[in-house]
Amino acid sequence: MITAPFLGLGQEILQEKDRARVIDEILDDRFNNLLPQLMDKNEIDMWIIISREYNEDPVLKTMLPATWLNARRRTILVFYRDLSKNTIEKLAIARYNVGKNILSAWDKEKEPNQWKRLVEIINKRNPKKIGLNFSEHFNIADGLVKTDYEEFVKNLPKKYINKIVSAEKLAIGWIETRTEREMIIYNQLVAITHDIIAEAFSEKVITPGITTTTDIEWWMRQKVTDLGLETWFHPSVDIQRSNEGLGNHLYSFSNRPEQMVVLPGDLLHCDFGITYLRLNTDCQELAYVLRPEEKEAPQFLKDALRDGNKVQDYLTDNFKTGKTGNEILLKSLNDAKENGLKPAIYTHPLGSYGHSSGPTIGMWDAQGGVPHTGDYPLYPNTVYAIELNTTVTLPEWKRDIRIMLEEAGFYGENGFKYVNGRQTELLIIPRTSSHLKK
Repeated sequence: MITAPFLGLGQEILQEKDRARVIDEILDDRFNNLLPQLMDKNEIDMWIIISREYNEDPVLKTMLPATWLNARRRTILVFYRDLSKNTIEKLAIARYNVGKNILSAWDKEKEPNQWKRLVEIINKRNPKKIGLNFSEHFNIADGLVKTDYEEFVKNLPKKYINKIVSAEKLAIGWIETRTEREMIIYNQLVAITHDIIAEAFSEKVITPGITTTTDIEWWMRQKVTDLGLETWFHPSVDIQRSNEGLGNHLYSFSNRPEQMVVLPGDLLHCDFGITYLRLNTDCQELAYVLRPEEKEAPQFLKDALRDGNKVQDYLTDNFKTGKTGNEILLKSLNDAKENGLKPAIYTHPLGSYGHSSGPTIGMWDAQGGVPHTGDYPLYPNTVYAIELNTTVTLPEWKRDIRIMLEEAGFYGENGFKYVNGRQTELLIIPRTSSHLKK
């Protein structure tokens, strides 16, 4: 194991062999316990996933064993759920077993044609519904490419054509649902993310008057690489200070100036996430650079952060099973505005992918609701990047600032909780105190 030498507790990062073991153990649980539940819930007794090497269906990518980094040739997976017998078959119409869970059901010497063998499998089981991964609005559930679909339909007996249905909700359920063990691991991932940010926003990395925002971004990227981890997007760091106007929402994402030198009195903001054990984090935090005469951040900035925390609370208090992303968004915005805040909410599902499948709860440029993905309901055992901001007027700076926050949150049967705490105090540069509250 590699111990991460962070300012916080320090999490042990597994070597590749141990990571593979954990990934495959999690897959065992998901295939044998979660998948049957999802197939029953969506009333699909046969789910067929077809992919070719280097052009993988996003769902199939999450099903491959740890030693498979890609599909091989054309890989066809068949999941058949026999509810009367309470069994689930996991078959691969491929030359190889796909790990220990999905067994090869094709002997090319006996039947050279892969599609004919697939039809034999279908005929023998005579499914009521055949779910395929096509979806107009959910990209991750739309992994079946045109060529494979046409080949499948061309070879499928006509009596099964009208049994084909979209597996959209089944695919979303597979992607968005987290198991108990995954959530134990998720806490560690977010702890690592918090610790990297804490080190990046510290005197270990930042020398005011010298260090630039670009320096910090690349330090974070290099830190991830040095720890044997990956990130699913390039980190960003931006500055708000007393003598500048408020930029638009794009400022923190694409229009911010590069190589801004960090100065005393700056309010720093970062957007950062890692990928580890096939899960993803996404976190935004804030730090203040002390002026020579200061021992703590100004009270008006502390109060501004509390306003950001209030918007978080209004949002997560509205998490209720069955409520759509748009319903949660509009109620939360209204609650915050009624209490004198100026919020913007753009929360997204988080998990197997950084921008994952599930209910979209606002976009920065769609505060009135998001068609289709915003109409998807909230289900338990799902994770979200609680991403939002509130605009705060600072008379002391004679300008508005934007308090931008993002933390991983879990919604379960007992309600909402943050995966590994949230920021309730500004990080201070230099500092010695902790900023996270459990």
